[in-house]
Formats: sequence, C-alpha cells, structure tokens
Amino acid sequence: MDPKDEKYLILEQYRIYSEAKEKFIDRQFSTNRFYLVLNIIILIATYILSTLTPQYPPVIVLCVIGIAATLMWWMNIDSYQLLIKVKYAKVLEYLETKLPEQPYHKEFLDYSQMKKKNNLIVFGDFQKTLTLVIACVYFVVCTYSITNMIKYQMM
Repeated sequence: MDPKDEKYLILEQYRIYSEAKEKFIDRQFSTNRFYLVLNIIILIATYILSTLTPQYPPVIVLCVIGIAATLMWWMNIDSYQLLIKVKYAKVLEYLETKLPEQPYHKEFLDYSQMKKKNNLIVFGDFQKTLTLVIACVYFVVCTYSITNMIKYQMM
C-alpha cells in the first residue's frame, strides 16, 4: 500500500470520528436542554400546586419526580462526559499520532493548563452544579411539605 494512501485513510478516519464526536456533543446539549425544560415544568407545577391548594401530597409527589429527574440528568451528564473522554478523545488522540499535526492533543494540553490555573469554567461542572441546586430546591420543598402535612394532622 502506498504511504500516501495510508495517510489519506487515517485522515479520513480522523475526520469521520471528529464529526461523530461533534454530533455526540450536540446530542448531549439536546439531552441537557430536555432535562432543563422538564425540571422547569416540574418546578412551575410544584409552585402552582403549592400556592393554589392546601394539599401537600401532590406537591410531595412532584418533588419526588423532580428529584428523580435531576438524578437521571446527573447520571446522563456523567455518561456523556465519560463517553466523550474515553470513546472519542482517546481514539482521536491515537489517530493524531499518525498525522503530522495534533490539534485535539494541543487543545487538551491548553485546556489542562487553563484548568490548573483556575482560568476556566467547565460547562460540565456548571451543569452538575445546576442539577444539585435544582435537586436541593425539590428536597427543601418536599421536606417543608411533609413537615406541614404532619403538623396539620397533629392539630
């Protein structure tokens, strides 16, 4: 096989895998958007129910559903991050060793240096923080509702 043909094949594999990585990242953003909208709907419904009705069980059920949704969101973020690191980054780095330039490797080195200096806010960390904040809101509302429900039953 001609070395030029081999380099071309490697470059094509690299291009295809790079495009697949970008599509995967787009799918991750779509999934995150779904969970964000779902949680906003659950939060609004919880707020409306808690202000309109004195009954606490529906609010508690919505909070439990919300906590489950944020847990699934968290696990989804972890899964996507792991797959991107292992499946795509490792394969692209390997293919780059066979090419004259290594843009992903250089980008990763720059990213790592910026992260060490704390000059970088990682979007994945922000997403996880957001899921924790939303889960805490659900937990507080659920705890408050359970406390009030018990208090009114004791009266």
